[in-house]
Amino acid sequence: MAKRKKQLPLLESVTITDVAAEGKAIAKVDGMAVFVPYAVPGDVVDIQLTRKKHNYAEGKVVDFVSYSENRVEPFCEHFGICGGCKWQMLPYDLQLKYKQKQVADNLTRIGKVELPEISPILGAPKTTFYRNKLEFAFSNRGWLTEEEIESGEFRETREALGFHIPQRFDKVLDIRYCWLQNDISNRIRNTIRRFCLQNDYEFFDLRNRNGLMRNLIIRTSSSGEIMLIVVFFKDDKEKRERLLNFIAGEFPQITSLLYVVNEKANDTIMDQEIVTWKGNDCIYEEMEGLKFKIGPKSFYQTNSEQAYRLYTIVREFAQLSGDELVYDLYTGTGTIANFLARSARKIIGIEYIPEAIEDAIENSKLNCIDNAFFFAGDIKDVLTPDFIAEHGVPDVIVADPPRAGMHPRVVRAILFAQPRRIVYVSCNPATQARDLNLLDSAYRVARVQPVDMFPHTHHVENVVLLEKR
Repeated sequence: MAKRKKQLPLLESVTITDVAAEGKAIAKVDGMAVFVPYAVPGDVVDIQLTRKKHNYAEGKVVDFVSYSENRVEPFCEHFGICGGCKWQMLPYDLQLKYKQKQVADNLTRIGKVELPEISPILGAPKTTFYRNKLEFAFSNRGWLTEEEIESGEFRETREALGFHIPQRFDKVLDIRYCWLQNDISNRIRNTIRRFCLQNDYEFFDLRNRNGLMRNLIIRTSSSGEIMLIVVFFKDDKEKRERLLNFIAGEFPQITSLLYVVNEKANDTIMDQEIVTWKGNDCIYEEMEGLKFKIGPKSFYQTNSEQAYRLYTIVREFAQLSGDELVYDLYTGTGTIANFLARSARKIIGIEYIPEAIEDAIENSKLNCIDNAFFFAGDIKDVLTPDFIAEHGVPDVIVADPPRAGMHPRVVRAILFAQPRRIVYVSCNPATQARDLNLLDSAYRVARVQPVDMFPHTHHVENVVLLEKR
């Protein structure tokens, strides 16, 4: 007989005191830290514990005894379920306050380095419809909300087209209206869902791995171009062509209509053949007169307006006079490298993904940039003393690594190269702080500038200038 799991206690009338890691709210109960989502400092709540350790616990709010004066009404009907935009109940000025605090706490507690005064975070001009890329999933087992379950009033169909429920790979919440991307995105998604339901197109079964419709990816650019990628699980030629022709007729404003058949276990299309059905195979983004080609596999910062502000900070911190050799590590599609090229003597970009390097080279050609050179490979293997000896000792290094931060071998290579300045861009201040500690023996932190790329989330971008001691 299976052992019954012990029921964890219900904590009543608990006051939320602060915001902690990963955007969760925190309360203290008998000296123990309790973490819950979707609460605001000043809320008084009843908490059902879901996990309990020796010195902390996690739970969920089951009732609000009283609301904080700082709380605002979330604007999205899907708030609290889809897993995105978890800070909608926080006023935007408080969101910025807690992001600034997150940067300061990480750099102080983890980095343990001497810091200058941290510049005020640069908030986003647009707090809705700011993303240029969203990916939606089809599912034949759409998520039922607690309200639907309690009322017993279920939808006629369980088919869903929307976002994955956090920590539930096989469940998708049907999204009726999303506030993250230009409203054309909502119209495209809802029209395609309606067509597929009316014409008996099978939505994907994520657990048993069958069905026809798998994913939609929508990309937009500030110039008004739209890319739609329809991902099928199998190739039913008749249904595929019927759907694509319908989309082309309904949405002539789509400038790049593509499709892919992905029969793999995972959703990534980076290793798949992508077919252009109508229009171009790419869209273009513009920045200070520069054009950047964005293909279906290209990485580009998902908040175009804030990306421009981020890159101008990088350029300001780099302090280029036109005579410098700059290494751009984790260059991606070469956006930062090409953005800096006009201010430097020579740029060298290194990136792990070969397709991204192809885009970087293409973007240089597109903008008649002849002093940027790109290399594909794992940076910890490429950036060696021999590579530096061959291509020159950098005056400035720009690094924009993924959330995991820089590999220790990359840090050692930077210390070997001894550039005058390092501009470190990070989407994870915790791993950035760890790397700053490793660089502290030779470099001091001269400037810190947080940037909010993702309003209504706890995520924050941070730019640090390091100068050689």
